[in-house]
Amino acid sequence: MIKTVPRQQSLIAPEIQNPFVHNLRLGYLDILQIIIMSVTIAPLRLLLVGLCLLLAWPLAAIVVAGRSEEDKKEPLTGWRKAFDWPLLTLGRLMVVFMGFQNIKVKGKPAGAKEAPVVVAAPHSTMFDPMLLFFLASVPSAISRAENTKMPVISALLEFTQPVLVQREDVNSRLHTIQEIQRRARTGGKWPQIIIFPEGTCTNRSCLISFKLGAFHPGVPVQPVCLRYPNRLDTVTWTWEGPGAYTLFWLTLCQFNTNLEIEFLPVYKPSAEEIADPKLFAKNVRDVVAKALDVPVTDHTFDDCRLMVKARKLNLPMEAGLVEFQKLHKKLGISLDQMHDMLEKFCSMDSQGKGHITMEEFSRYLQLPESHSLKEVFALYDRDGSGTIDFREYVIGLSLVSTPVNTDSTISLAFQLFDSSQQGFISHEDLHDILHNAFNMTDVDVEELFRHIDADCDGKITFEEFKRFALDRPEYAPLFLAYQESQKGNNNSVTTLTAGNTNSNATPVKENRSAPSTPLAEDNGDHLKAE
Repeated sequence: MIKTVPRQQSLIAPEIQNPFVHNLRLGYLDILQIIIMSVTIAPLRLLLVGLCLLLAWPLAAIVVAGRSEEDKKEPLTGWRKAFDWPLLTLGRLMVVFMGFQNIKVKGKPAGAKEAPVVVAAPHSTMFDPMLLFFLASVPSAISRAENTKMPVISALLEFTQPVLVQREDVNSRLHTIQEIQRRARTGGKWPQIIIFPEGTCTNRSCLISFKLGAFHPGVPVQPVCLRYPNRLDTVTWTWEGPGAYTLFWLTLCQFNTNLEIEFLPVYKPSAEEIADPKLFAKNVRDVVAKALDVPVTDHTFDDCRLMVKARKLNLPMEAGLVEFQKLHKKLGISLDQMHDMLEKFCSMDSQGKGHITMEEFSRYLQLPESHSLKEVFALYDRDGSGTIDFREYVIGLSLVSTPVNTDSTISLAFQLFDSSQQGFISHEDLHDILHNAFNMTDVDVEELFRHIDADCDGKITFEEFKRFALDRPEYAPLFLAYQESQKGNNNSVTTLTAGNTNSNATPVKENRSAPSTPLAEDNGDHLKAE
């Protein structure tokens, strides 16, 4: 059964925190083996792989020679098509020379007529494209148009009759879908199109979101599962871990590398799935996840971009993992906004550990650790760990602070501070409120006043106050908390006064406890997946 991940129904963190990390641990015997193989078997394997490529290139060049642009709009036929077998044979030999001597194939590959598109997952390594040598015939891929101009590679790529993507064409995505649909309607004359729908490499611990390119055409697809059951994983190539050249050489230095390819039954979309590519992609992913017995998450390539951003900010790469597409869908946050939030988060994370402590949160807001501030911190800290990670910060900012950081809240807060009703906040006004509400010291109040007073004229105008409040929406729940406390105090005084008119009235104690923030019971788990 597919493992149920709670966050599929809420904003709870995913079961698999980081599918983009690979920690390769080599033992002493592994290192000794690599040293010996590096001067014996690995160079020979590399030579044989190169030889296979050199033999394949002229064969592919012969096949594609003399084809006009009009010819390229039609599938290879006749004597050109006869070169499929020798090129597939050379490809399989190359796989063996790389050390993949024990490849198990389960299931039966479907033909192009039955399944025009092959979707393979999980995508975790540069070796995944070896799958194409085990299909019924040489498949096509989706490739950038500029790749057809590369020496040697261009002939081999053109032989596969790829669907070319023109990056400079704003309608490239539509044209790609139309081309796949056109080929699918030819009754199997065109080769199958192989797609890795995750769009980036993971560590195979889960299946991340499938991109929709393979599912927009609405044609039957054959899902394929890839497994690498090896004691030492030298194949996983993802965002955080060993590089491609290192992994390639380490794989050449293994006595044998296992690979399992499982062809699942062809998946024919329903009318509902044809009309909704997202549903089609989700259902196919569920089928593959069930076969692999792994969970699914909503991570995408955008999370990888945020990981790179985090690294540039000297944060742990995993700090950028937030399941961006899910938060974008539920909270309406754009990728640019997320980048800005990450920069602000970095400014709060003084130690660069990828999480914020209560002390850092307090220091950023220039407030002492009052009860009200701890309440707001607790709303951000969704898992109760005592720290706030970036994902929690984004959700907290979106659900706790920003919704209440309205013009009305800012205006009320300004009026609260402008106790003398002069139209600006003086140093004394700010000091009285902050000292009484949060027990701030004179030094802290002075520093905060200078920060808000942009033009340094000794007074805070509404525009300066609003600009500061919008830049730091974390203050909004505190403003409301203080406002509620003032209302509570006034109500208590009124009750006491009324009670004095009755000699038998029981005195009512004023509520001195710290106020609760208005959103204390709403941390976003009510948001259900669509």
